[in-house]
Amino acid sequence: MTGRTTRPGLGGDPPSSPAAPTVPEQAATPDREQGGQPPAGPAPVADPPAADPTGQPVGSAAPAATATPEPDAGAAEERTPSSPEPAAVGTDPATPSDPAPAPRPDRAQYGVCAFLALVGGLVIADAARTGHAISSADPIGPKPVPILLGVLLLIVAAIYAVDVARGGAGEPEAGEDVDLTSPIDWRTVLLLIGAFLVNAVLIERLGWVISGTLLFWGSAFALGNRHYVRNLLIAVALSLVTFYTFAIGLGVNLPAGVLQGIL
Repeated sequence: MTGRTTRPGLGGDPPSSPAAPTVPEQAATPDREQGGQPPAGPAPVADPPAADPTGQPVGSAAPAATATPEPDAGAAEERTPSSPEPAAVGTDPATPSDPAPAPRPDRAQYGVCAFLALVGGLVIADAARTGHAISSADPIGPKPVPILLGVLLLIVAAIYAVDVARGGAGEPEAGEDVDLTSPIDWRTVLLLIGAFLVNAVLIERLGWVISGTLLFWGSAFALGNRHYVRNLLIAVALSLVTFYTFAIGLGVNLPAGVLQGIL
């Protein structure tokens, strides 16, 4: 056949109709009234990622860290301190409900009070036995001043005792480096007492120069000084200086003892 068109009425063959284009099948529309779901198509398969030299796939995430267990809510509530209760109406929250206990008196201070009272009484008793020796150079006499000092000691002892009973206590100095919690060094105390007792016993027999030397040297030894020769020379010098200071400066002759006529 050529390019001419034949008509069916003229006895020719009808022309062939062009073929309809092929339309791919579409998924059936779900029935909305029945609530059907469209059929899911096959999921595409992804290519596996390439592996790096260490054996891990390229682009893969690092291994997930071990999950930290969450704290228990009940344990957290136990560790949380309970909130303070609201203060009562009309009370000051800064003021404690219970009053602070009164400070206890330091009973050791009563010993100091007793010592002062004892010294005051002894001074007054000794002054009362003094005779009435009055001269033109001393119109007052030897009794009033010791009695006045004894009375003042008694007054100080009484005031001190009242202050201790009310809870008064002396405060240590800011620069004091004494550890009050350390025990008493009884060895040092006994050595010092021994040095004073030796001086009191020997001062009349041996004289002040010798007994004073033993006193100064023994005190240095008790306090921990171990320079024996140097301490002995210093003790002799102090004894001689004090002996002549009292004799020349004050007109008081200390006992010379066995050194009588030499000093």
